[in-house]
Amino acid sequence: MQPKIMMRKKSISASKASLVLFLCQMISALDVPLDLSQPPTITQQSPKDYIVDPRENIVIQCEAKGKPPPSFSWTRNGTHFDIDKDAQVTMKPNSGTLVINIMNGGKAEAYEGVYQCTARNERGAAISNNIVIRPSRSPLWTKERLEPNHVREGDSLVLHCRPPVGLPPPIIFWMDNAFQRLPQSERVSQGLNGDLYFSNVQPEDTREDYICYARFNHTQTIQQKQPISVKVYSMDSLNDTIAANLSDTDIYGAKPVTERQPVLLTPTGSTSTKVELRGNVLLLECIAAGVPTPVIRWIKEGGELPANRTFFENFEKTLKIIDVSEADSGNYKCIARNILGSAHHVISVTVKAAPYWITAPRNLVLSPGEDGTLICRANGNPKPNISWLANGVPIAIAPEDPSRKVDGDTIIFSHVQERSSAVYQCNASNEYGYLLANAFVNVLAEPPRILTTANKLYQVIADSPALLDCAYFGSPKPEIEWFKGVKGSILRGNEYIFHDNGTLEIPVAQKDSTGTYTCVARNELGKIQNEVHLEVKDATMIIKQPEYKVIQRYGQVSFECIIKHDSTLLPTIIWLKDNDALPDDERFLVGKDNLTIMNVTDKDDGTYTCIVNTTLDSVSASAVLTVVARPNPPFDLELTGQLERSVELSWIPGDENNSPITNFVIEYEDGLHEPGVWHYQTEVPGTQTTVQLKLSPYVNYSFRVIAVNEIGRSQPSEPSEQYLTKSANPDENPSNVQGIGSEPDNLVITWESLKGFQSNGPGLQYKVSWRQKDVDDEWTSVIVANVSKYIVSGTPTFVPYEIKVQALNDLGYAPEPSEVIGHSGEDLPMVAPGNVQVHVINSTLAKVHWDPVPLKTVRGHLQGYKVYYWKVQSLSRRSRRHVEKKILTFRGNKTFGMLPGLEPYSSYKLNVRVVNGKGEGPASPDKIFKTPEGVPSSPSFLKITNPTLDSLTLEWGSPTHPNGVLISYILKFQPINNTHELGPLVEIRIPANESSMILKNLNYSTRYKFYFNAQTSVGSGSQITEEAVTIMDEGKMAMASRQVDIATQGWFIGLMCAVALLILILLIVCFIRRNKGGKYPVKEKEDAHADPEIQPMKEDDGTFGEYSDTEDHKPLKKGSRTPSDRTVKKEDSDDSLVDYGEGVNGQFNEDGSFIGQYSGKKEKEPAEGNESSEAPSPVNAMNSFV
Repeated sequence: MQPKIMMRKKSISASKASLVLFLCQMISALDVPLDLSQPPTITQQSPKDYIVDPRENIVIQCEAKGKPPPSFSWTRNGTHFDIDKDAQVTMKPNSGTLVINIMNGGKAEAYEGVYQCTARNERGAAISNNIVIRPSRSPLWTKERLEPNHVREGDSLVLHCRPPVGLPPPIIFWMDNAFQRLPQSERVSQGLNGDLYFSNVQPEDTREDYICYARFNHTQTIQQKQPISVKVYSMDSLNDTIAANLSDTDIYGAKPVTERQPVLLTPTGSTSTKVELRGNVLLLECIAAGVPTPVIRWIKEGGELPANRTFFENFEKTLKIIDVSEADSGNYKCIARNILGSAHHVISVTVKAAPYWITAPRNLVLSPGEDGTLICRANGNPKPNISWLANGVPIAIAPEDPSRKVDGDTIIFSHVQERSSAVYQCNASNEYGYLLANAFVNVLAEPPRILTTANKLYQVIADSPALLDCAYFGSPKPEIEWFKGVKGSILRGNEYIFHDNGTLEIPVAQKDSTGTYTCVARNELGKIQNEVHLEVKDATMIIKQPEYKVIQRYGQVSFECIIKHDSTLLPTIIWLKDNDALPDDERFLVGKDNLTIMNVTDKDDGTYTCIVNTTLDSVSASAVLTVVARPNPPFDLELTGQLERSVELSWIPGDENNSPITNFVIEYEDGLHEPGVWHYQTEVPGTQTTVQLKLSPYVNYSFRVIAVNEIGRSQPSEPSEQYLTKSANPDENPSNVQGIGSEPDNLVITWESLKGFQSNGPGLQYKVSWRQKDVDDEWTSVIVANVSKYIVSGTPTFVPYEIKVQALNDLGYAPEPSEVIGHSGEDLPMVAPGNVQVHVINSTLAKVHWDPVPLKTVRGHLQGYKVYYWKVQSLSRRSRRHVEKKILTFRGNKTFGMLPGLEPYSSYKLNVRVVNGKGEGPASPDKIFKTPEGVPSSPSFLKITNPTLDSLTLEWGSPTHPNGVLISYILKFQPINNTHELGPLVEIRIPANESSMILKNLNYSTRYKFYFNAQTSVGSGSQITEEAVTIMDEGKMAMASRQVDIATQGWFIGLMCAVALLILILLIVCFIRRNKGGKYPVKEKEDAHADPEIQPMKEDDGTFGEYSDTEDHKPLKKGSRTPSDRTVKKEDSDDSLVDYGEGVNGQFNEDGSFIGQYSGKKEKEPAEGNESSEAPSPVNAMNSFV
């Protein structure tokens, strides 16, 4: 669903409002101020055709204005009406309105007639329309005897209403005795004349209370006709009354209802005519009889029915065209059609027209000596006659005026004088009506006057039109000019529009249009000006509109309406739902700029509109809320077309709840085998409401349907009726048939049993058959109950069998099953692999080969070979360790494999065994092999002690894994200066039997970085690094203090030197005491831990240095506090088989080759030259402080 967002904006200064204001101002500009002499003008009068309520007083209106105020007189039926002689008639003070007192004994009928009002003063006389007074009438129906209508089924019938003639005509409707409207349809309907038409009667039309009512709205009365009785008879049902009134011939001649061609009941004949007046509503009607009931269609011969003005009513029996014009004249054909034929009628329509104005005469204000014209132009059909009156008298007999000349529909005035003032009437009439208009000629000599209020403030919205009034009067007509500002120049140009009524229009007002505007009116008699003020405001805007929302039922939704407005305008925000006020419900929460609906329900669905109003403009934005939910369950499930193996299911979808149904899920219940359990059957698209379902025999089916949309699944429908299918032979055999022995001398045959509905009938059993492959010719068979296993005993060990399992029930067997191959039970392999050979590839990898065992000796499914291997001892140490056997499995008929993760310089043993489904066979004789030397691991620790001005003492531990015979140690070191740059690298080779040394001739107060590793004949092992600092000279220390410290006062320098000296003495004493603690207790650690390869050594003495192989040979970070324990620790790097092969301890490729590669972790060799050093030791930190 696409999102629906609507926005609407309107402004009080919008174009439509501008046009209305402009027209109003033009009209007001022609008005003469009431303080000036002017002829009378009729301002209010009663309608031409005035129907009055005879029970109330009659009020005939006539109001007029003029200077001096006019006097009033009346004529009745063309003669003077002397109201002073009739006590029931009074005239309102200062008015010409008549009040005829009916309620105090007068009769309305006595005052019927044509009335005309005249308003007169010294400058002329104006007259009203001819006002026809008629009292309304609501007469009773005349008494009449209505005979019952006996009608044969299928015949047409017309019940006549014939209401009494009232004024105005009554509204007709048909009801029964219970005041219930009688139902109408294409077959039964009311005509325009009020009669009730039956195209064909049915037995249900029989009743005795067909009553026609006439409602007279003017008197608010309803008149009732006598009830009409209708009795419909047929050959199948004749009541006693009808039988008594019919002869035998009538009875025997009655025939069953037959189909009949259409016949028009109204209008009669093939053609008719209709005259309608322009602007009225044209109603054409055609009602036809026939069986089946005819359908009516309308066309206009030689043209199209007018779009947007044509409507069909009364089940298309009435054609309605509104606001007709002469162009709607023509021939209209109605066609009544049913399956047997058609009938038609042509109505010739002529549209006439009462007179209507083209140019009505308008008041004329002239100054002495000016010229002018009065124009009176009207049209009609037939064309109206134009006649002129002067002060209510035909102009032909009116007093002569030399300045006046009549030329048909125009009166021409030349060089008028004050005596030329008068009121002229133009009358346009034809046979269908008349028009009467008053227009005065007022001769005045007046200087300009401005009628608009001074200093009036106008406020408009930016980018909308601004209309500044300057209503004026003067004779001669003044000229109008506009200025902006106090000393502004006259306004001209395309950015302004100057209207004849004096209004200044700024089509697109901007913020800089704000200011004071001056209107100047001048004629030959004078000049006057007026100031008005314009303020242009920022438009109100909705900067964040409400958005289209889809919400689930019982959820919460919010619509935002964030606005921006002019700071001087006070906006109000109103929320509407479907263009009406919000429901009075506490779930609707209206915030400052949002609307929140809690616990949304289906009735909240609709369009929500935010309306922002100010005194100058209004904006709105709308968004649609769609409430969605899971669909309602389908209903009315029906089974049709029941066959042995199929049935058609149909249903009616429930409400989709604004989220289209995507699919229907059909489920079934087997009431015979699994009552209460529903199973998935199938599903169909959401546009489908029927489905052909495949069925199985011997199942008592019930179906239900679930509708699904994007929100979720509906509740299941009510179950359908049950349908039990007939029994039949099984259609299928058990699946997943297997034959696997559980013991060396048996064969276990298993299968998946058929489900209840797959049995196709009662008495489900299985026929199990087997024979030894390539040995037996005959099958051995047994019939078993509804189970899923059968055991064959006394079989040879691990031989192939052909097996099949066939289903059967009381009606017969399933189709012949397919055969599968199974094997009797396995036994352990009999022999071990021979000719086992080992090829050592390197110090950590070896390859083993063996000869395969004969397949007959495997006595089962060959699964592969297992290689058991274990380390006997390390050749570099004679001490034995706990033996841990490792196993590698090689799948399939492999004859070689790789042994990864071996330890260098060690002695190993291995053997090989064959594996089947039962287990492992005997082991091959143990095979011994040795791995060559490798590079050693890093020394176990490195610590630096006893720092002096020019020497350091180094102590270390031998590698945890020498991986061969150690031949020497390599020590490399280099100084690090204060900018963390590395100095030249020095290398020293140390005999393998040494464990410490004193490094002399070093620079005082210098940091050094050390790199240390061991060597075998194969090469150098990984190295460890450490840093240390020689002690600073005291004299230099004081000098450094003076250089570093920025203080210049002597007492501060002395204090800092004393503190530094005290700290240095304490450190030296601490170091000496720790060094007297003894040597590193390596022997004790080894005795405490039998396996040093598993447990790394730890030290807690106070020597310098700390080893970490995670640092990439970088100095310690600047300012870091290293512990006093400088013991180097190294984690074990034992070889691991986790990355290899399949099985317990390793993994191999299909060919048994080694996937990974064993490798030890080595540190990079230090580069000659400069390296960055991250931080000085605590001694350097202390030196910097001092």
